Amino acid sequence: MAAAAARPLVTVQAFEGDMATDGGNAVPLPDVMKASIRPDIVTFVHSNISKNSRQPYAVSRRAGHQTSAESWGTGRAVSRIPRVPGGGTHRAGQGAFGNMCRGGRMFAPTKIWRRWHRKINVNQKRYAVVSAIAASAIPSLVMARGHRIESVPELPLVVSDSAESVEKTSAAIKVLKQIGAFPDAEKAKDSHSIRPGKGKMRNRRYISRKGPLIVYGTEGSKLVKAFRNIPGVEVANVERLNLLKLAPGGHLGRFIIWTKSAFEKLDSIYGSFEKPSEKKKGYVLPRSKMVNADLTRIINSDEVQSVVRPIKKDVKRAPMKKNPLKNLNTLLKLNPYAKTARRMALLAEEQRVKAKKEKLDKKRKQIPKEEAAAIRGAGKQWYQTMISDSDYTEFENFSKWLGVSQ
Repeated sequence: MAAAAARPLVTVQAFEGDMATDGGNAVPLPDVMKASIRPDIVTFVHSNISKNSRQPYAVSRRAGHQTSAESWGTGRAVSRIPRVPGGGTHRAGQGAFGNMCRGGRMFAPTKIWRRWHRKINVNQKRYAVVSAIAASAIPSLVMARGHRIESVPELPLVVSDSAESVEKTSAAIKVLKQIGAFPDAEKAKDSHSIRPGKGKMRNRRYISRKGPLIVYGTEGSKLVKAFRNIPGVEVANVERLNLLKLAPGGHLGRFIIWTKSAFEKLDSIYGSFEKPSEKKKGYVLPRSKMVNADLTRIINSDEVQSVVRPIKKDVKRAPMKKNPLKNLNTLLKLNPYAKTARRMALLAEEQRVKAKKEKLDKKRKQIPKEEAAAIRGAGKQWYQTMISDSDYTEFENFSKWLGVSQ
C-alpha cells in the first residue's frame, strides 16, 4: 500500500515572495484529524466551560427592606403584611417587604454565592478538542457552519511559516486573499450589527459572525498583532487550543488556517491511536468503535460470509400445548375410553330428553269425555270405600266433616 493512501498528504500553501523552501511541499495528515467526531461531547463540554467566565450577580441585600414598615396585626380588617407608617401621602399604609407588594423585595433574592463554575473531566475536555480539530478538516461540516470556503484550495488549510512573520494588518489581509480565506473574513465584517434585546444596555451592544481561526506554532509570533484588528479573525497558539474558539457556540466545523510549524506539532501534542502523546502524560487518541461504519457492507462482504455458519432453514418450534378438557383429540390421546364415555353420555341424554317429551305430551293430550267420566266415577267409588273402611261414625265431629249421615 502506498504511503499516501495510508496517511494522506496535505499541501503547504506558499505565498508570493516565499523562498522555495518555505512552501510548496507536503506534510502528512496528523492522526488527530482522523479522530472520531462526537457532537454530544463537544456540546456538553462547551456549555460547561463557557460557565467558567461568568461574573456573579445578585440584587442588593437591602432591596425592598429600606422602610420601617410594620404589620398592623389582626382586628383591623386588613391583611397582616407589613405596612408603611405615617399619613398624608399615598405611600402611607401601603404594603411593603413582601414579594407581592409594590416596591417590595423579590422572591428568593439572588445571591452571589451561587455555584457559577463547573468542573469538567480532563479526558472529556481533550476528547472535545480532538473532535473539534477533526471536524475542521471536513469541508461539508465547515460549510454547514456557515464559513465561506469556496475559493480555498483544500482543507485542512496549511500555509507556510512565512505567515508568522507578518507584522502589518494590510499584509495580513493580503495573505488571506492569496489563500482564498478573505471572503470568510468579509462575511464576519459585514455581519457586524446591533444585538436585539436587552444585551444592548449591558455592554454587549454589537454582535458579528465568526471568521477564520489562525493557528500558529512559534511562541511570540508577530502575526498576532497583524491579524487581531481584522473583524472576525481570531489567533491561537497550537499548544493552547481552546474549545471556545475551535467550536464557537458548541457547533463543530470552525474554519482553521494552520501554519506549517503548528500543523507538524499536532502529532507530538495529541499523539496517535497507538503512540501516546509527548506533551500529555499517558494520553492516546480516542479510537472509534468501528473504523468502517457501513455495517451492512461488512456483514455482506466475502470475508465475513465465507466463515459464518449457514442459514438454519429447519426451524424447530416448540409444540403448542393444548388443553385436553377443551380439545377432544388431546383428550383421546390421554384417555381412549373418553370417546365411549362421551357417546354413552350423549345416548343417555337423548333417551332422557325423549322420555321427558313423551311424558309431557301425554299430560298435555286432551282426554275424551267418556274416559274422564269413568275416571271421576272411579274416584268417587274409591272415596266411598275409604269412608266405609274407616270407623269414624261414633264421632259426631268427624261424621259432620266427612258428610256421613247417621
